[in-house]
Amino acid sequence: MERQTGVIIVAGGGGSRMGGSLPKQFMLLGGMPVLAHTINNFAGALPGAEIVVVLPAAHIDFWQNFAARFEVAPHTVATGGGERFHSVKNGLAALRREPELIAVQDGVRPLATHELIRRTVAAAAEHGTAVPVIEPVDSFRQTDDAGSHIVDRRRLRIVQTPQVFRTDLLRRAYEAEYRPEFTDDASLVEQAGQEVFLCQGERANLKITTPEDLVFAEALLADREEKERQATETTHGEHL
Repeated sequence: MERQTGVIIVAGGGGSRMGGSLPKQFMLLGGMPVLAHTINNFAGALPGAEIVVVLPAAHIDFWQNFAARFEVAPHTVATGGGERFHSVKNGLAALRREPELIAVQDGVRPLATHELIRRTVAAAAEHGTAVPVIEPVDSFRQTDDAGSHIVDRRRLRIVQTPQVFRTDLLRRAYEAEYRPEFTDDASLVEQAGQEVFLCQGERANLKITTPEDLVFAEALLADREEKERQATETTHGEHL
């Protein structure tokens, strides 16, 4: 399935909510750029998959020079558009192979595990579409002209990426004209008449948007690396 899946990583954000001049996808997390973690996660989970990273034209030279300082898996770079819709469309055009499935990932979700990526790809292979979601833990209120009222959170789901689709479904969906309500790929595919299958996401699959998110991601990454170290030591000890 790895070689039959194309990956589009959308990293077009300017990072205004993070503050500072460096876009969030280029900030360091555990000593590597956030975007490098995202790329490497997919290269590790789907060996042989073609990876296209979509960046604003103004950031392409910077990224290529910056990435050369780190161990970043092979990928090609495409130029982004004015909206996420246009960036994904450009990423689709940049794929050199025609895979059976295409995964679209936010560049600033650097902690998606190999298990999550493979689980979502497997679900898309079975159902044609797959979108990871998690149940909310907060309460919600909906506002209108009359005030506000409680929303039953048991019926809500928080949507994550990667969102994975059969290639023909995604390409057909992106033949539509851009509309502001197309906030993710699933909304486009659904608008084209295809039912969207929901699979289990991960709470640690954090989208880094604010400075606090980066702090949380550092803690999650450190905890993950420590658990991996302990597991390696345990396995090594069992073989002595």
